[in-house]
Amino acid sequence: MDADELAALWRERLGSWAIPEEILAAAPADPWSYPLARFTSRTDRALAERDDGPTLTRMSEALPVGGTLLDVGSGPGAASLPLHERIGHLYAVDTSGEMLEELAARADKLGVPATTVEGRWPDVAGRVPEVDVTVAAHVVYNVPDLDRFLLALDERTRGRVVLELPNRHPMSWISPLWEHFHGIVRPVRPIAEDCVALAAALGFDVHVEERESPLERFDSLEELAASACHRICLEPARAEEVGRTALELGMWPLPRDRWVTVWWD
Repeated sequence: MDADELAALWRERLGSWAIPEEILAAAPADPWSYPLARFTSRTDRALAERDDGPTLTRMSEALPVGGTLLDVGSGPGAASLPLHERIGHLYAVDTSGEMLEELAARADKLGVPATTVEGRWPDVAGRVPEVDVTVAAHVVYNVPDLDRFLLALDERTRGRVVLELPNRHPMSWISPLWEHFHGIVRPVRPIAEDCVALAAALGFDVHVEERESPLERFDSLEELAASACHRICLEPARAEEVGRTALELGMWPLPRDRWVTVWWD
């Protein structure tokens, strides 16, 4: 398939993850939202315990000391700020102003000059200059128009583009509970392989590395159950029931994700 066909297939497959309207309308909270604390704690851990996995390694080897780094879908900076000793200027793009405020505060403490841009990529691509290295970590499963997204990353980068993503959709872990509580069989695709195929079809000289996630998704069954209630649109009061069901379905302990690093120069 050519790039247009692969992009359309990615969009279609990603759209199949939409939650049925009748379930979404009855949800006690937005099931797609994440608590800010989950992002900030991950960033602080990344700064305290530097992870020399393939994503950071590929970024570091391409970023000259004092170079410019663009972080798209930055959150508070877990993917970029661990390279603070090499960064001459950091450009961070995110749809959340709260996330960008957290990033700016950490960058300031680390002595990293930072420019934050609130908005969705590639709509705001014109607001950042060309940079040495660009990273987009754990973002692509939120991007329907992935071809436009990747092309804009490449256009703004003179050195290397680095992506990090789970090998399967980040909500795949909860699929057995969707079927149990709602009778809904969740999709399997898209997967990381689909992103890689599209990037290659766009003409990029793609390199791929995979490893086990350095992070546990949850520290306890109670944490899993609370998150599951939120994700599958159940009242928080049902967390104990959800936890029992997860045990019965063999979901605990939850195996670690596989993370994929995709990069090209």
